[in-house]
Amino acid sequence: EANENALKLASFQTGKARVIAFKNAFHGRTSAAVAATDNKNIVAPLNAQHRVTFLEMGDTTSLESELQKGDVCAVIAEFIQGVGGLDEAPAGFYEKTDKLCKQYDSLFIADEIQCGYGRTGDFFAFQKYNITPDIISMAKGMGNGFPVAGILIHPSIKARHGMLGTTFGGNHLACAAAIAVLDVLKEENLMQNVTEISAYFTEKAKSIPQIKQIKGRGLMLGLEFDFKVGELRKKLIHDKHIFTGGSSNKKLLRILPPLTVKKEHIDTFFDALKTILPS
Repeated sequence: EANENALKLASFQTGKARVIAFKNAFHGRTSAAVAATDNKNIVAPLNAQHRVTFLEMGDTTSLESELQKGDVCAVIAEFIQGVGGLDEAPAGFYEKTDKLCKQYDSLFIADEIQCGYGRTGDFFAFQKYNITPDIISMAKGMGNGFPVAGILIHPSIKARHGMLGTTFGGNHLACAAAIAVLDVLKEENLMQNVTEISAYFTEKAKSIPQIKQIKGRGLMLGLEFDFKVGELRKKLIHDKHIFTGGSSNKKLLRILPPLTVKKEHIDTFFDALKTILPS
């Protein structure tokens, strides 16, 4: 719903209708958000009527070529792709994207729904880069499991009463939960914990020869193997009671622990992983 409203607001602001998203992107399951998701299995014909162009991350030539057509209301990006497989764009790409969006009167939307709220060690994943998105979408970590979402908009965007709205928008309990999350993040210094545990996790992962690549940042991580991880995930959940995520990369184990995770929890994970991995 956050991405839905972000895209709607971008179209209101620019008077344009086309969206640029990136290959392997996941932005949601409804209307325009699912149309901007690179997975044909969940895009119904009704959703496919939205005008979305998918480009390779890092392809600034194609990006500028599409923006020059003058009909793009927004470029939407995950700064670390979640379901897409923990991929990030090459150095300089987001800065160039930000510049091109401003040049061609399109809005740059930072989808921080999975990678935001401290998960990468920065409050938002885009803060690693020298950019200023026009809209930032938030959910997931915003309520620490409680259903709440929102968007942050640049002061230059003209919002008016009634432009956006939802049945349960502004729910008092959801707002209280979101405020409590911010308080705990600050009081318990959780972003520092993310940085420290991430380094510890990475060091432990490097000691396992079956792991071919460590992807991601902070506590948004992926372990890539040279085999499909479906059976490995089943053994972890059924035999060791450890839940891991999958992605469009079938050889990648997605790891998204709570920001409160401790070193002993990381040890438990790797001890379990070692007993299951083929020697």
